[in-house]
Amino acid sequence: MKRRNLIGYAGAGLVTALITNFGSHEDANAQSSSLFVKWLGHTCFLFSDRKVKVLVNPFRPIGCTANYRPPKVETDVVLISSQLLDEGEVTGLPGNPKLVYQEGVYNYGGIQFQGIPMDHDLKGGKQFGKNIAWKWQQGGINILHLGGAAAPITFEQKIPVGSPDLLLIPVGGGPKAYNAQAAKDAIAILKPKLIIPTQYRTQASDPNNCDISPVDEFLTSMKENNFKVINNKSDFIVLSPNKLPESTEIQVLSYNFNWKNAPKKLS
Repeated sequence: MKRRNLIGYAGAGLVTALITNFGSHEDANAQSSSLFVKWLGHTCFLFSDRKVKVLVNPFRPIGCTANYRPPKVETDVVLISSQLLDEGEVTGLPGNPKLVYQEGVYNYGGIQFQGIPMDHDLKGGKQFGKNIAWKWQQGGINILHLGGAAAPITFEQKIPVGSPDLLLIPVGGGPKAYNAQAAKDAIAILKPKLIIPTQYRTQASDPNNCDISPVDEFLTSMKENNFKVINNKSDFIVLSPNKLPESTEIQVLSYNFNWKNAPKKLS
């Protein structure tokens, strides 16, 4: 596996030289023992502790993300799983965050980020290429963000991804990501403590240009297997390593749709 100190700068775009030194930073063990996780729509999340902010998968609002607000938030590091048309959009991000978009092992702020390649389709990556799943520990929480994983997890992938405390997993199906059953199969392999479903149809979607399904099928399937499902009324959660659920729990975060052109019902 490749090992690097970090990458480029978001302001420089995706084609950029590797950066070899970010300066000295405190060890991750010295950081806060809690983690703030905020959903910004689709597969985009902001992870914050007292030292580092990590933004995963900022997007350009179009199609399935048409009516989400552009996730232009301050961050130290941007992790990108895919560079398709509406994915991996870093234009306009404030500041000068560090940008990571290739597989490998990277270090910043005492945190080690590992990018693990997975197929972004069910055709061996021949249709949509590779998706990068991101693994790291922050605020005492072991995080695995699967991005737009579509193919089953292989034995070779299971070794580096391990069993996370927090799993962010796509569930809406379509040609580029897990459907409800595929997500369920991956969860059985990974055995996470907490799950946040991602990449499903919401009121933000353009009803004429979105090929993924709502979260309902996934939740129904998981409830049938006695998984606890919590419909969180907020777009964020705060996690502590000593307060994680004893058995696997699913948290569905909410998003404030407060604009006129968002459809009232999902189809």
